[in-house]
Amino acid sequence: MAEKQRILIVDDDENIAELISLYLTKECYETRMVYDGEEALKVFPSFKPNLILLDLMLPGIDGYQVCRELRASSQVPIIMLSAKGEIFDKVLGLELGADDYMIKPFDSKELVARVKAVLRRYQPVPAPAAAAAVPQGDYVEYQDLVVNLTNYSVTYRGHSIEMPPKELELLYFLASSPNQVFTREQLLDHIWGYEYIGDTRTVDVHIKRLREKIKDSESWALSTVWGIGYKFEVKK
Repeated sequence: MAEKQRILIVDDDENIAELISLYLTKECYETRMVYDGEEALKVFPSFKPNLILLDLMLPGIDGYQVCRELRASSQVPIIMLSAKGEIFDKVLGLELGADDYMIKPFDSKELVARVKAVLRRYQPVPAPAAAAAVPQGDYVEYQDLVVNLTNYSVTYRGHSIEMPPKELELLYFLASSPNQVFTREQLLDHIWGYEYIGDTRTVDVHIKRLREKIKDSESWALSTVWGIGYKFEVKK
């Protein structure tokens, strides 16, 4: 029998936390509820969640700081929950490494659907294989760079690079169509779906994070097309 996937629910409103737990337990997830950021950081190593639902407005250590500290050592998927719907708050959450952002109040079916979608995309990056190993599945390969969508892994200059699912999907999408220019709106539609239409800074945030992890090579570059969007440029 397959082991249940574990979800850590971090929300200072016990009623909301219990309601979320009820929804997810019905979907056969194992849940654990904590009510402040300090407790979340304390139980994380032992509970080893497959995903975290993280409220932003927590007593003491807020959700932003919890996300920042978790991202220093882990790529576990994080869905932020907040009553704040402003673009600034969403972008800040994404910059800190969240994989998704839901605005309260939310529909229970949508929450479960997003949890399932994030978990489907995310797989821990496997240990680096031998240098002679050939990638399997859906992947793109360039000098110093292999992006594998099948096992959600990125190899850059011979080393595995940890990336949240959305960063990897964005890189794969661009690299799969070399030299083709995509607008921010097109990238939002392909990678994030309809619910993010209008939040074009989301794309800029993820491009910035990609550039921090992989640097342009002599044969390719992650290029900005000013006034339009981005492209994976393959140099002649």
